[in-house]
Amino acid sequence: MQTASTLFEIAVLGPLFACMVAGLFGRMMGDGPAKALTTSVMVIAALCGSGALFTAMHAGGMPVVVQLADWIRAGSFHAAWTLRLDTLSLSMVAMVTAVSALVHIYSIGYMGHETTPTYRFFSYLSLFTFAMLMLVTSNDLIQLFFGWEGVGLASYLLIGYWYDRPSACAAAIKAFVVNRVADLFFMVGIALLFVEFGSVTYDNIFALVPAHGDDTYTLFGTHRIYETICLLLFIGAMGKSAQLFLHTWLPDAMEGPTPVSALIHAATMVTAGVFLMARMSPLVEFAPDTKAFILFIGATTCFFAATVGLVQPDIKRTIAYSTCSQLGYMFMAVGAGAYQASMFHLTTHAFFKALLFLGAGSVIHAVHDEQNMFRMGGLWKKIPLTYGAMWVGSLALAGIFPFAGYWSKDAILEATWMAHSSLGFYGWTLGCVTAFITALYSWRLIFLVFHGAPRDAHLHEGAHESPAWMTLPLVLLGVGAVLAGLLLAPYYVGEGQAAFWNGAIVNAPGNTIIATLEQTPELIALVPTIAGVLGILVAYLCYVASPAIPVSLATSLRPIYLFLLNKWYFDELYDHLFVRPYRALANLLWKGADEGVIEGIPHGLARMTAGTAAQAVRTQTGSIAIYAFTMLIGLVVLVSTLLVFH
Repeated sequence: MQTASTLFEIAVLGPLFACMVAGLFGRMMGDGPAKALTTSVMVIAALCGSGALFTAMHAGGMPVVVQLADWIRAGSFHAAWTLRLDTLSLSMVAMVTAVSALVHIYSIGYMGHETTPTYRFFSYLSLFTFAMLMLVTSNDLIQLFFGWEGVGLASYLLIGYWYDRPSACAAAIKAFVVNRVADLFFMVGIALLFVEFGSVTYDNIFALVPAHGDDTYTLFGTHRIYETICLLLFIGAMGKSAQLFLHTWLPDAMEGPTPVSALIHAATMVTAGVFLMARMSPLVEFAPDTKAFILFIGATTCFFAATVGLVQPDIKRTIAYSTCSQLGYMFMAVGAGAYQASMFHLTTHAFFKALLFLGAGSVIHAVHDEQNMFRMGGLWKKIPLTYGAMWVGSLALAGIFPFAGYWSKDAILEATWMAHSSLGFYGWTLGCVTAFITALYSWRLIFLVFHGAPRDAHLHEGAHESPAWMTLPLVLLGVGAVLAGLLLAPYYVGEGQAAFWNGAIVNAPGNTIIATLEQTPELIALVPTIAGVLGILVAYLCYVASPAIPVSLATSLRPIYLFLLNKWYFDELYDHLFVRPYRALANLLWKGADEGVIEGIPHGLARMTAGTAAQAVRTQTGSIAIYAFTMLIGLVVLVSTLLVFH
């Protein structure tokens, strides 16, 4: 285990070193050395992360906790900087570092056309990776929250990297603010955990879970403490993983450079909420009502996001909504108690979603930063490698055998079916409908971008394949999108899953959902694949064979089309419910309270004092007779007062 621990430490701390050197000394080093340093360190971290996973799996003896330094000591509260080595953290570190390394390599080519220095961009990428690694390797909720806020900060910096664009600045602020709302609930959940268990360390909490099952919490009624805590933690996860009602920041995050989108959507940030639920599985298992709520939100989100992605004209926003939808699948698995399937889909999704985003970036790079798919068309001959990569990524996303998404998404849908509950059936139904819509909008993208006649001759003539810095990551991610599901299925959800997870994920006694996946009826297991194939066929019919069909539908069903195009009007609703009232209150406090009262009273007192002094000056005539007369009047008043009240 010593070798695994050493490799693990290098994988986690390497990005911090690269971030600090490139960020602090990038101006002196220059762009070239900064890029070389951050990228090479990330490649080393990726190799060490994978090496640590394989070494630890063969060595056994997990979990292992490596303490780096002491952090907080305040009475009975104690938190330290630690690295937790178990299957959950090791698998996440291997995935995050691998995807991040490929994004770093890709960024060398993608950001090559920038006229300003990019050392800051590469420093932020490494910071983003380090924050996510801190989150997934934490041994307590305080360090997890440090990483949680760290990815929020890094996303703000990267989404708003092009700070001269108002839309990018607005998107960065929106992502930051929406996540702060969710994080408030998360912090209260952590505080309640400490109050209940007297510790924020995972092992201490999980050891005490069985003994506190009947404890209650009273606020607006009496509730089981586990339900309250898990609900608060899940609301935090809803913000970070862009679930329904707290999802509005995710599509706007496309304002950042495309490599940022790939890193956010595939390996960092949005996966944090799913990881949190898996990490806290020993506690979530004892909150059945919260699990039901998680399943409902996940199922509804996956359907909602797919319907919106179906009509988006922007290539990156279409893929962004597919991320939101796929995260809904992952939370469906959590709600069904199949945490292993959730982590399985998280891992396979990292490969094919990074592939799709980087492929979209290659398209955008080829057509001079154009993102509107309706201005493209006929590009497959111009960028054949990118075309092939998008096919592979789309086949994985649609869940077509034998690509990665087939194994993980089908495992989730089988789990919801085998839950044998009304909410499980709700999740399975919406999941299968979403599988059809997912394939439909994925091939809508392919047919609009790569097939048909060129819609803009200028874009088509200048299109060209991306440089090797960008195409190499596409090839490697394509391999992952093809093989990851097949290779990982036996360990994540198959017969070897118990030995693989080795207690890192816990199913309560009576939760045999993973063991019953193989008992899913064959017809039920085939439905998602059939739905995916039908989606591809309908996309071909609508966008190749008869392109007039979508136009006719959009015209005849215009209210529905506008409803979907405007993202179910969530932004407009929130603008009326929260933004405008908040702005009105801010103006009232600014104009009325700040300028009128806080600044007004001092100014008013100053004017009154000056006026009084001006009148008082007139009494100073310099005449002794007037002064004596004034003193006499004062003496008369004083004596009269004493006589009256004597």
